[in-house]
Amino acid sequence: MTAAPFFIVSSGRSGTAMLHKALSAVPGVEMHHEYAVQITQPLAVKRYLGVTDDAQTRTVLEETFGAAIGHAQGTHWGDSSNKLSWLVPDLAALFPQARFVHLVRDGRKVASSYFHKLGTENYDDRSNAILQDWYDGRGAMPPPEKPYWWPVPRRDDPMAATFRGFDQFQRICWHWAEINRVALEALAALPAYRTLFVKLEELTRSPALLREMYDFLGLPFAEADFAVFARPHNVNRPEDRLLDARRTAQFDAIAGAMMQRLGYAGTPEYAVNY
Repeated sequence: MTAAPFFIVSSGRSGTAMLHKALSAVPGVEMHHEYAVQITQPLAVKRYLGVTDDAQTRTVLEETFGAAIGHAQGTHWGDSSNKLSWLVPDLAALFPQARFVHLVRDGRKVASSYFHKLGTENYDDRSNAILQDWYDGRGAMPPPEKPYWWPVPRRDDPMAATFRGFDQFQRICWHWAEINRVALEALAALPAYRTLFVKLEELTRSPALLREMYDFLGLPFAEADFAVFARPHNVNRPEDRLLDARRTAQFDAIAGAMMQRLGYAGTPEYAVNY
């Protein structure tokens, strides 16, 4: 019997590693965090930019995710990954029974975490320029390593010209807003029973909400499962950096509309205790 697949999609820096740890402990679940990342991350960017089509994308996903799910030994197979946020329609079509959890977090915390903790792993000037040159037809395709494969606006996007003048932090802000927009629109096209929207801030405070998520995925829940949410995970530098006035203004200009859409507008930025 083929394992039941599920996917945790997000912007990244939003608790995907925490859910990976929690769900890995559930009997019968084969859980992954950014499964086959050097394949899926370039694929996701190419898909978003329109460089690959439906057939090409789904062939790669069938050869990776399809093979993994088909050979899984448990009752459930899951991946918790921001890379998949760009691939929801393809995953939904390939795996008609798959369920999707859209995990979101206050964008100010996401942007600060990406910027202050990951350094050159995301949207650094050099890697971004290499990807942009390739997309513009002026350079060779980048290698599959993570730093190179972060989306840029498509040519027909009104933000395309403005984005080219962004600094690293502004590019990260655009990423948070755009990846959530893409995920929201893709998930809205699916039947409601296949999707669940969850805020990290609420999930870490509410065992009842965690139980709801487990029920949605068809997994058994025990109160002890909530203990893993007591502290952040995937923290290479256990420090919290609030945005200064300049960065806050940059973030609001780029991502303010998405903050409103996700219900974070008007709330103060919170501090994380490690």
